[in-house]
Amino acid sequence: MSIIELKNMGKTFSTASGAVTALEDINLSIEEGEIFGIIGLSGAGKSTLVRCINYLEVPTSGAVFFREQNLGTLSDRDLRKARSKMGMIFQQFNLLSQRNVLKNVTFPLELTGTPREEAEKKALALLKVVGLEERAKAYPAQLSGGQKQRVAIARALANDPKVILCDEATSALDPKTTKQILDLLKKINREMGVTVIVITHEMKVIEAICDRVAIIDASHIAECGAVSEVFSAPKTAIGKRLILGEDKGYQQVSLPSGKKLRLVFDGNHNDPIIAVMAKQLGVLVNIVFANLTEVEGRTIGQMIIELPDDETQYETVINFLKARQVRYEEVRE
Repeated sequence: MSIIELKNMGKTFSTASGAVTALEDINLSIEEGEIFGIIGLSGAGKSTLVRCINYLEVPTSGAVFFREQNLGTLSDRDLRKARSKMGMIFQQFNLLSQRNVLKNVTFPLELTGTPREEAEKKALALLKVVGLEERAKAYPAQLSGGQKQRVAIARALANDPKVILCDEATSALDPKTTKQILDLLKKINREMGVTVIVITHEMKVIEAICDRVAIIDASHIAECGAVSEVFSAPKTAIGKRLILGEDKGYQQVSLPSGKKLRLVFDGNHNDPIIAVMAKQLGVLVNIVFANLTEVEGRTIGQMIIELPDDETQYETVINFLKARQVRYEEVRE
């Protein structure tokens, strides 16, 4: 069941130099309970998209549905109520420096009129969830970046949200702390049933946490699907650039002329294909380029190999790949 659905959504800003289209014809369906990633380069429209999802930015076309409610048709009161069920986590934490950790977490509860004792009890319980119950009286300036983000997560959970929106939530953190925060988000998703939407420009974040991913490019959704599917065989130029890297980099290597093949690994082949090929066929294989990663315990990505300029050996390799059901295509310079 979809918890968020975007239908033909667009957003245009009026500027002194004219209209600027930030988003155009966005169609997405995000399922309840999943971890959904949205990735793109800077300026692609990621942050505008997340702000349209919770209606901090009002779309100029199309519709946003949250739990089957069209946010554009709600009264101000009902919109605030709906928005309270969408927690948000930011890159720079956005904590209130004059408030201690406990008071930062109780802040959204105060806005909804929750009695002080009840709010503090709930805040302490949430601080325990994020592993910071012992820092309740500390102030933001006394915390590390990872601790600040944990406080922000606890605050985002204060009103029992159905969705948490993470806008570049780990971009300001080191790799070790990033992993800890992502593990925490996975735990919250798994144990509390909260849908998590991750906005990022980092492929490793998508690999580590997301079930499905949408790639946004130049204000449009370029492609969308299960992480393992999109990562193993990106269909668009932006998808290949983000996932496989600068895929023409291999052309910078000085090589003898030979036929090149691009092998695509979709997670169904974890045995050493190249080693087996070389040993069984006796063919000299040169690995020109490789970009492989592990998603959900499966190896996905691509590899470009060069074969001797010999038609018989080439056909032998092709038959080997077909028998093993390895996807391939010839690379033409």
